[in-house]
Amino acid sequence: MKVNFVLLLVCTTAVFLPNAFAEIKVETVVDGLKIPWELVFAPDDSIYFTERDGNLWQIESDGSLKLIAEFPASNTYEGGLLGLALDPDFEQNNFLYLYQTYVELPSHQNKVVRFTVSNDNLKDEFILIDNIPGALWHDGGRIHFGPDGMLYISTGDAINPSLSQDIKSLAGKILRINSDGTIPDDNPFENSPVYSYGHRNSQGFDWNSENILVASEHGPSGEKGRAHDEINIIKPGQNYGWPEIVGDSDDLRFINPALHSGDVTWAPSGVLFYDSEKIPEWKDKFFVATLRGAHVMMLNLEAEQIISSEKIFNDEYGRIRQLIQSPDGDVFMLTSNGENDKILQITDLQTTTLTVETKQTERLSTDLWIYAVILGIIISGGIIAYKKLRK
Repeated sequence: MKVNFVLLLVCTTAVFLPNAFAEIKVETVVDGLKIPWELVFAPDDSIYFTERDGNLWQIESDGSLKLIAEFPASNTYEGGLLGLALDPDFEQNNFLYLYQTYVELPSHQNKVVRFTVSNDNLKDEFILIDNIPGALWHDGGRIHFGPDGMLYISTGDAINPSLSQDIKSLAGKILRINSDGTIPDDNPFENSPVYSYGHRNSQGFDWNSENILVASEHGPSGEKGRAHDEINIIKPGQNYGWPEIVGDSDDLRFINPALHSGDVTWAPSGVLFYDSEKIPEWKDKFFVATLRGAHVMMLNLEAEQIISSEKIFNDEYGRIRQLIQSPDGDVFMLTSNGENDKILQITDLQTTTLTVETKQTERLSTDLWIYAVILGIIISGGIIAYKKLRK
């Protein structure tokens, strides 16, 4: 992260949303980021978030920012340090889970790794699941604990569409495992982590108050036409069709999407079910971040059917990667523009928003030391050259 990180509360803007929305404000908590991918809230009021290039950060309860860990960059377009989750018993065990892309020549792979957070460091690395096919694109990467306490993982087809229909492959799936990496006895396929299949590239999912699982999915971009991004209702053991079908189909072997984008590209990413009273008009709605679409989709779901869809924040913040509900009902939104990305806080007008201040003294001192050395070399070189000229 650059030293010129602007970590003051800026860009305070009251946003008036259409269709009888309450007044809310959107404020920048952190900017100067590069593709933040996931953010989670810890029980002690601290926040952890990932940047795709390999950084894991912590915002402490006092607003200070710490770099917890740095992992090698994956050098892919969509892979890297992606999903992040905290154990449901984090207060007791301090377990933190990461979805990571790594190079395994001649290709990329993904793994889900558990660490123990100890004194602002990670220790006790334990790989829960490995050899998830990866590639430059279609890498999946979202991980969440479900209402049943199981860890769910979305994976992409790793630009090999046939893998999505292969039950023996981990690509193009939503996976379900225990928190220790073992396979739950009630998974739909015996001795398999596969929960659903036929996915192209799912980057987001969440559950509503009735435990209905809703997932986003990127549609094709050339190999089977274009667009037809999807919002799916996920059921165990079901086949969602990729690459055999795109959009709706009459083939009863496959589950049709609850909603798709037709000939328009959304590139949907993170999914949030909002269940707080803080923004009353948003309660019990699903929200989907879109990358290419550069907006947030607000979805109203009833009886496993999407009965309405509305765009908000259209073209206001560029590409949006993820939305996360805080414990007190605010929504934190991550942009994904590649330069000067932000963590934004959406709240009511009465709430005091989070101010982040970094502890960069050591890093600044290091940079100043480097500059001093360079300046010293230049000055020394100038003195030597001057003396030679005088001779």
